[in-house]
Amino acid sequence: MANCSKILNDSLVRASAQPDQSFIDDEPLRQAVEYVNLCNSNRAGARFLLASTLAKLDDPTIDIRKPFKEAYSEANRTDAYSGRHYDEQYVFAFVTQHNLPCSSTTAFLTPGFRTKNIVLTPKENLRGRPAKLYQCILEILDGIETRRVSAQDILDETVRLLVLERQNRQARLRSLLKSLKRDTDELPLSSEDTVKLVERHLGCARSARLPVLVVASAYKAASERLGEGILRLNPHNAADKQTGSLGDVEITLVGDDKVVTTYEMKDKTVTIGDIDIAIQKIAESSHIQNYIFVTTERIDPDVREYASKQYQELGGVEIAILDCLGFLRHYLHLFHRLRTDFLDNYQELVLSEPDSGVNQSLKEAFLALRKAAEMPE
Repeated sequence: MANCSKILNDSLVRASAQPDQSFIDDEPLRQAVEYVNLCNSNRAGARFLLASTLAKLDDPTIDIRKPFKEAYSEANRTDAYSGRHYDEQYVFAFVTQHNLPCSSTTAFLTPGFRTKNIVLTPKENLRGRPAKLYQCILEILDGIETRRVSAQDILDETVRLLVLERQNRQARLRSLLKSLKRDTDELPLSSEDTVKLVERHLGCARSARLPVLVVASAYKAASERLGEGILRLNPHNAADKQTGSLGDVEITLVGDDKVVTTYEMKDKTVTIGDIDIAIQKIAESSHIQNYIFVTTERIDPDVREYASKQYQELGGVEIAILDCLGFLRHYLHLFHRLRTDFLDNYQELVLSEPDSGVNQSLKEAFLALRKAAEMPE
């Protein structure tokens, strides 16, 4: 068995040595690999190719079309492999270390690649979007198994394209950031214009993570004045039970690590069931003083009343439900002189989030929206 980390790192060296020259001569396969790696709507395909080609290079006797070893019958299992093992054991560390634009979780749990007991040939119809992505992957796997192309060349080409995509994304962000620079004597955005800017950003697709960053940015900007700070921001796809956290944003007193205020973000209507879960969390913590839901949806008056009635039962701990934009508007008028600090902090958090929380399109959208707001024609 080969050293899998070395296989990946050696591939990176080769890819970096010829960034503008493809490793694949077969034109249809070259186009298929390019489509998979540059498909912005589904980044799992690139990670699937990394894992499957790595497995083939690690053990040339396997059938690269059988990446679900546990699902096959005994007779069909001898040349199968666990793609998920290679994905989680080696590929995750590789793409994280080099900031390659792949999905943040294993490709083998996505709808198109959940455990199957079929051989992945081009005649199969995998359920996933876009359909072309999965058809391209099947063609690539078949091309490797029929020796139209080598697994090494597919791996090297995948890494080359991912490195180029990473560089192109970084270049676009640098260009947008450069265009934002303005004279120090220019009038900053008003509080209301700042709210409108954030509202437009929240209206973009796949923006569920953004309310967390709104609240975190507000506390970060006003931390010294409040005497409170953010304990941590947990990953977008991490459950509270996994992280041991009480909510999406945890607020502590400066110089202390005890959580006094917890914010939980909801991109749907807060329910009585949500309140009951919060009560359980509060019961397990002796320091919480406020548990605040921030939602981008309508607030049910009955649920809000139910939350407010818990104050006596919880011995002075308050549960509240706030509208996200209402929270921001009040904050910006209360801390009017910090409105630019808030916006700068929000921008920093948006750009530093991994793509699993805030994708490239959302990052570029914010910079474009801020430029249009600050420098109207």
